[in-house]
Amino acid sequence: MTDTTAHISETQKDEKHQSDVLGPSSGVFELETFFPYQVRVFYSDVTSALSTIYQRDYGLMPAEWRTMAILGSAPEGLQASEIVARSSMDKVVVSRAVKRMEERGLLTRKSNAADGRSFLLHLSDEGRAAFEDLGPKLLAVEKQMLGGLSDTEISAFLAVTRKIRDNLSGELGGVRD
Repeated sequence: MTDTTAHISETQKDEKHQSDVLGPSSGVFELETFFPYQVRVFYSDVTSALSTIYQRDYGLMPAEWRTMAILGSAPEGLQASEIVARSSMDKVVVSRAVKRMEERGLLTRKSNAADGRSFLLHLSDEGRAAFEDLGPKLLAVEKQMLGGLSDTEISAFLAVTRKIRDNLSGELGGVRD
């Protein structure tokens, strides 16, 4: 078999597998087999499983938890723009989360010594305690989610998500939701 024939054969196998997984490629739109829809449902299920914990225990919304988690991993503090870049959240969403967290005493805003025009955001002592309390609980939910999956399956899943994001990188133009 030549390299070209082998490539065509692999491409056909990939298309057949994709058709088996996502449904027939008849050109007819079917929401239930539309990959972006399936991803959105998956995202919703995962977010719901986690948010049950941080909403119940601390009344946090998803954007607030993400902000807390990012700041929890950055003891030196971050500018709001850095949270936007690390979180895939819009700057307005981050701004609202920061405001609510600051009002609740979960984070503090300090002048940035390196740039007097900006502020660094830090978890307050109360915010740090909430982060440290939530971490093990959320890891337990993650363990439950991944139960029954091998390390190889998890690695393959993460590799697929990276490849899809790479495929989209030119299309997104830096825009994230």
